[in-house]
Amino acid sequence: MDWNFTRLGVYPMEQRGVFGIFAHPLVHSSFKHLFANTIPLFFLMWCLFYFYRHIAPYIFFAIWIGCGALTFLIGKPGWHIGASGIIYGLAFFLFFSGILRKHVPLIAISLLITFLYGGLVWNMFPQFAKATTSWEGHLSGAIAGTLCAIGFMGYGPQRPDPFAGEEDEEEDEDEENNEDEDDKKEEEKDEDSSTRIE
Repeated sequence: MDWNFTRLGVYPMEQRGVFGIFAHPLVHSSFKHLFANTIPLFFLMWCLFYFYRHIAPYIFFAIWIGCGALTFLIGKPGWHIGASGIIYGLAFFLFFSGILRKHVPLIAISLLITFLYGGLVWNMFPQFAKATTSWEGHLSGAIAGTLCAIGFMGYGPQRPDPFAGEEDEEEDEDEENNEDEDDKKEEEKDEDSSTRIE
């Protein structure tokens, strides 16, 4: 039985490679290749779905399809397979999203991603990647993740407004002052009515 699923990958600029835009992350060349992608993929997915839970499915889908589509457009002839493009997309999204949102917990995730996966950046360039490595897939994932970080910047977790509490306090004070003024007016009316001679 032939267990070679390589033809489910992306073959750039050819009709036979279109389906791979959707299927390529599910196909790996060996168990070693699969294992190498599994742990970072699960960890980055956990970060995404924990810290960006309300928008995580949209981001994950956009990176999945965006990575495959860009690889289809810029890849060299050959079958591009594996989930490494999604890993790059998630890493770049988590990094840039934390920086752009300027929210302390998300910035901490950005720094953690830099510490753990900063070395990935070299495999995005043909000068440093192996001949058998799809550097185009890595670059496509990085681009897709960066675009998602920019496009979804207004959605999901946001940095708290440092002056929000002060504004609420001012509103409460204004309401209390208004209530005090109303009480005084009512008291004055009561006094006037009590001193009136009929």
